[in-house]
Amino acid sequence: MKSQYDVVILGAGHNGLVAASYLGRAGLSVLLLEKNNYVGGATTSQKVFPDYDAQLSRYSYLVGLFPEKIIRDLGLNLDLRRRATGSFTPYLNHGQDDGLLLSNVDEEVSRQSMFELTGNNKEFEQMKAFYNLSRVFAEKVWDTMLEPLLAKEEFRRRFDADDVSREAWRSLVEEPLGTAIERYLKNDLVRGLVFTDAKIGVLTDPHDTSLLQNRCFIYHLIGNKTGEWKVPVGGMGAVVRELEQAAQQAGAEILTNVDLRTLGLPGKPRTVEFYKDGEQQTVEARYILVNFGPNVLARYIGQLYQPDATDEGSVFKINMLLRRLPRLKGTRYRSDQAWCGTFHSDEGYEQMNASYDQACSGRLPIKTPCEVYCHTLTDNSILSPELREKGFHTMTLFGLDVPWSLFARDNRNMRKHAEKRFIESINQWLDEPLEDCLAVARDGSLCIESKSPVDIEDALGMFQGNIFQNAPTFPFAQRKDQVGTWGVETGYENVFFCGSSAHRGGAVSGIPGHNAAMKVLEEIKKTPNSDKSRTGAQRPTPNVEVRS
Repeated sequence: MKSQYDVVILGAGHNGLVAASYLGRAGLSVLLLEKNNYVGGATTSQKVFPDYDAQLSRYSYLVGLFPEKIIRDLGLNLDLRRRATGSFTPYLNHGQDDGLLLSNVDEEVSRQSMFELTGNNKEFEQMKAFYNLSRVFAEKVWDTMLEPLLAKEEFRRRFDADDVSREAWRSLVEEPLGTAIERYLKNDLVRGLVFTDAKIGVLTDPHDTSLLQNRCFIYHLIGNKTGEWKVPVGGMGAVVRELEQAAQQAGAEILTNVDLRTLGLPGKPRTVEFYKDGEQQTVEARYILVNFGPNVLARYIGQLYQPDATDEGSVFKINMLLRRLPRLKGTRYRSDQAWCGTFHSDEGYEQMNASYDQACSGRLPIKTPCEVYCHTLTDNSILSPELREKGFHTMTLFGLDVPWSLFARDNRNMRKHAEKRFIESINQWLDEPLEDCLAVARDGSLCIESKSPVDIEDALGMFQGNIFQNAPTFPFAQRKDQVGTWGVETGYENVFFCGSSAHRGGAVSGIPGHNAAMKVLEEIKKTPNSDKSRTGAQRPTPNVEVRS
């Protein structure tokens, strides 16, 4: 380890690794500092249940926003596999169990399933028309995610081409998302199914005047212009391994088990003080990239963090290892069809309005909306051959309308209470209790792990368990001073956010990591000969295109 670096990156999550790869390839000296004994942050895969050889993605599990451009630029060897089933939503029809199955591979299956629910074909066509708005939006927006921010008005002009484009802008940016959902769709179950993408991770409702729901929805539906979320073969761990290899091949140095102490940001050069293996270290950096939220940064520089009310996290995560797939009460679809996609429970439109109101009043909802996903039905490589042969599966549950404030006073007991409530939500659709399908550890405990927003904040530093670090943003500049920037500025010279808290951050995207790297290269290009490299030679000209 040297005493001086061109760039020091604080946090070796996926965005930090992306930034390190770009900057190392541009010829800069890069040091990544990671507090954990592993890299990857929220995208890591771990052996959650020690008695079984199964690598679970503990906090994140699907890839929808990672740009193909970054994959190509960094030469990442990623296998992102399509799920045969998009979603499955069980329901009761005149006392009979049934389900709405939306296929990713056969539109007629989806159309017929919707007809069985609604008794007509109109709702399916209306749903397609509604989702076409997000596709039109994605076509005009996606490529700009890796460019400097445009002004909102300039962005809007891109949607003046035709009536559909203008409708997309109005529905997703100007009016609360619930207005458009209610304008296009009539069935409560279908409305709820659509609206879940506006709620995952944040506490909001269809007519929230802050438009938090719109921002969240956009980020779930624009990825690579299709909005489809895919399964990373090998789990998130495979994504991290590729990124770590790319960073190392680019010359970046990575230190784990680092105890960061203080940041000297106002002066020149900027300094980072930390402990490694019990020894105090101080390094100087021309640029510092911060791969954690403004709440953590404020703590290191001794400032008070003042969040927005929309920054509160609202998610409950349950990881499970199953001995077998649970049987459904409804028999129209096979269990592997239902569990292959996103399985929705208690996510009707009016039901989620009720659960939102209950959560806002400080109560755990009576009916807890949630969605479940089985990674191993699309990719079972995360299991050992022995577990695959025995029919084991992993299962992940994401719970909604469970804000951080519900758990802040008594996290342990509230976590246990919430876990029970979410399992009950799933059990109502099963022909056998989910608990009977769980693997059992050697000590007799069930292989189930729950994470509340408090747990997520404690483990990852995400403010109040917000999986976006803070409230997601619109993909354009919302203030005049942001126009033309990369959305990574911190207020300190040459100190930039490179993680989810940056503008256009959030999810497993790599976008803020890319944009922070582009910001550094842009600054260097302004004065390419004003500084020498750490070896005393002139710094090489960056070989990565900077778009401005």
